[in-house]
Amino acid sequence: MTPSWLIHEWPTRSARHVACFTACALLAASPLGAQSAGRSAPPNAPAQVERTDSTLVIRYDGRVVLDGRLVVRGDAPAVSVLSDTGGGVVTQLLKITARGRGASLRLAATLSSSGESFATEAEPAEDSRPVVRHAVGNADNLRNRGLYDRQRDWLLTVDEPARVQVRALGVGDTVSRYSLTADGAELAVRFRPRYYQRHRGLARFEPWTYTPWAHSVAGWTSWYAFRDKVTEADIHRTADVMRDVLRPFGFTYLQIDDGFQQVPIGTPDHWLQTNTKFPAGLPALRRAISDRSLEPGIWTNVSFAMRDSALAHPEWFVRDEAGQPAQGNWVGYIMDGSNPATLAALVTPVYDSLRTMGWRYFKLDALRHLRYEGYNSFAGFFDRRGLNREQVFRDVVAHVRSRIGLEAYLLACWGIRPELIGLVDGMRVGDDGFGYGAFAQYNSFNNVVWRNDPDHIELRQPDRYRATTLTSITGSVMMVTDPPEVYRTSQVDAALRTAPVLFTRPGQVYDVDPSRSALLGTVEHTVSGSGPRPFDADQRQLVPLHLLDIARDFERWSVVVRTGGDADIPLTDLGLPAGTDFVGFEFWTRRSLGVVRDTLRAGAVHPHFQVQAICLRPRTDHPQLLATNRHVTCGGVDLQDVQWEARTLRGTSDVVANDPYELYVSTPSGFGVPTVQAEGARVVSQQVQGGMRVVRLLSDRGGRISWTIQYPTAGKR
Repeated sequence: MTPSWLIHEWPTRSARHVACFTACALLAASPLGAQSAGRSAPPNAPAQVERTDSTLVIRYDGRVVLDGRLVVRGDAPAVSVLSDTGGGVVTQLLKITARGRGASLRLAATLSSSGESFATEAEPAEDSRPVVRHAVGNADNLRNRGLYDRQRDWLLTVDEPARVQVRALGVGDTVSRYSLTADGAELAVRFRPRYYQRHRGLARFEPWTYTPWAHSVAGWTSWYAFRDKVTEADIHRTADVMRDVLRPFGFTYLQIDDGFQQVPIGTPDHWLQTNTKFPAGLPALRRAISDRSLEPGIWTNVSFAMRDSALAHPEWFVRDEAGQPAQGNWVGYIMDGSNPATLAALVTPVYDSLRTMGWRYFKLDALRHLRYEGYNSFAGFFDRRGLNREQVFRDVVAHVRSRIGLEAYLLACWGIRPELIGLVDGMRVGDDGFGYGAFAQYNSFNNVVWRNDPDHIELRQPDRYRATTLTSITGSVMMVTDPPEVYRTSQVDAALRTAPVLFTRPGQVYDVDPSRSALLGTVEHTVSGSGPRPFDADQRQLVPLHLLDIARDFERWSVVVRTGGDADIPLTDLGLPAGTDFVGFEFWTRRSLGVVRDTLRAGAVHPHFQVQAICLRPRTDHPQLLATNRHVTCGGVDLQDVQWEARTLRGTSDVVANDPYELYVSTPSGFGVPTVQAEGARVVSQQVQGGMRVVRLLSDRGGRISWTIQYPTAGKR
């Protein structure tokens, strides 16, 4: 019998030695649905390690994941391998220790993975500043210490205190090769297969069977604008405003949230035949939304409140000990998802019809109540039948997914639902009303497990800039919810400058505040969904500092988002190199910060905006773009190319029609006044403002434009 811990002292000889450590594959039950073609489950077992005096190769899942060269300064190092397979959680550690006075080691390796991988930080370093990190395009950051392969769910890292640098060998979301260098007197390479599934305890996470929703999810929802008093006329009026104001900037979804259906909620006809406030019906409503070039979204619910129907068909419902249909708060009569007749009668007709009508965004509500007041509270019903109530709960949502199809967006609401991993695209992670807690409490889940939804944003509220900024730079779901008249006022600026939402990956595979996700194991024993549970995300803001690293083919830059806390931030705390000059720009106040070296001195947060978005670009010795005004990412949405050649700064951008487009340019002394030209737009003005040159362009038609800023030759002014 293989022991849980296996320690192997590895002799050093010139001959090649191969040590292979295997463990039993302790696999969790697969989620519903067939696995994607060509994506078999990876083994829950240690990797194969091959080493000579100067080489190190690690193989896993039939491929080389690390191919490295070891440089030793000093005597032959001590090498040991430790493998732990206890409880089906596999950790493998290769430790190489330098020996001799002044001895040191360097590992230079290439990491190979699937195209769903990203460099990451696995654990917070001692006394490190809490920063919620995300990245676009596989950007580099010095806080990263390894690589996570999402598709195969493995994590390879190098432990502290070795100095580590991981760099993507390419740009984009499909990079599969990385360089890794590690220096120190001791190098400990740690390999963890089935990382999220076993180490993080997400038993339903099988990423080889699905990919997260990669498109921007930004739009409008009716709930806080009109609640259940919403009318057909309200939707038409809002759709008109969205088409004219919000749609050009990336708000594509219009989702009606309650108020259209007949009450009480229950049988399919009450969902599909609208009440008197919607006289034209759902097919006409969907067409009205689509005709305005918007994506139609609709709210549905798993509760059932029709007493007569429940008593007429008790077999459709969970029964109490007296054999009567059981009831629970907020869920009414509890649908029995283990009965195919229940799904056929109550679920299939609703979602087949809605899909046929053309609805493409589905919000599925009251799921917590079906789980807690329903299946958990009446566990005996399932126990007596030998059924796993979690699986039955999952089956209900899997049936909805099967009817709406994989191309539709499915949002689970509300609260964390780990049982539904792999079935839903988005997860409302907290209570009703916009919540900041998810950004730090479930940051490692976002766009790995699902897309986090912090709930809708009211632009009427004073925190509108802070809420939209944090939602956008974390790559979360951004839905606004105001009466449409608000979007004709200046308050809409907070939304226009933060959409669309870029697809991000987390910079950490741990939660910066783990207090909520650490309690996910208590879901199984929760029997009330009245209010947030201890594992649901907070609404209060917890971490004042966020970072988005952006990598494009033409440039790499970072956006530091700050809501308070220390105004002076060492760049090394952000994973940026010391001794390097950057140029800084604060987006909301349009303020140049000049040259930033070693410490970012951010100053006070403006009370109107309640947030700073500071762009940091490596400084050059020639004129360079600081930012544009299109998007809070300082060019992440609009810039397609930027080049400097022959004393000319040139670029291409995607712009919105009739929206003044501003280029903020840092110009060293001695370059003179440039000539500005543009194709697809006209030059409105250029002026020096706050130590930078501001160029304003305007395009009547929008879309792709090109621009040049040409400086006079040396000696001319």
